[in-house]
Amino acid sequence: MIDATDATFAELAIERSKTVPVVVDLWAEWCGPCKTLGPILERVIGETDGQVELVKVDVDKNPEIATAFRAQSIPAVHALVGGKVVDGFIGAIPESEVRTFVHSLVPQRTEADLLLEKGDVVSLFTARALEPGREDIAVALSTELLAQQRADEALEVLAPFPEVGQVGHLAAKARLIVAGVDLGLGTDERLDDLLARAPADDAARQELVDLLEALGPEDPRTARYRRALASRLF
Repeated sequence: MIDATDATFAELAIERSKTVPVVVDLWAEWCGPCKTLGPILERVIGETDGQVELVKVDVDKNPEIATAFRAQSIPAVHALVGGKVVDGFIGAIPESEVRTFVHSLVPQRTEADLLLEKGDVVSLFTARALEPGREDIAVALSTELLAQQRADEALEVLAPFPEVGQVGHLAAKARLIVAGVDLGLGTDERLDDLLARAPADDAARQELVDLLEALGPEDPRTARYRRALASRLF
């Protein structure tokens, strides 16, 4: 449960609802029915284990939100999904009805979700075929493929997605495997050599960038060599 204000509502409720369904509870300290409904909402939403989140707004302290929702009576409850209101109710309804309301917002697990949980290559390929636009499936599948040294296939799986975060890390490792680069041997010497050649050699520059991406931000060499590369290029 999170308390939002006029200043934080956009981030805590609207933007958050683009990731997980958010229930907004408009209430006030003087409102008896609000005090009845509030604990029920907290209990039922808590049972979803984070699949639905609760944001509470004191309308007396946050009139802008109350006006935005045209709150004429409280408690007023609104469900946000994808930044938009999709459902709601007014008044202190019974717990059974609250439970039905909240459970209708819980994302339904798909066949692809179940296959993703299995985690083996065959299951992940099937999940990808069912929902090809899911980055989480692509990341899991490419990770398994890289463990089997199937780097070309991993690159194909990752190709539709921007090379940032985990996708960038895995794509860099895949390209290095394809190129026959050994991350465990002679890396420091290799980094120095690539850095020296990078300004005039596109292939060397790409390999250096991939090595640093594969090493990751926790490796102290990553930041050092990135700064050195930037100084030589610019």
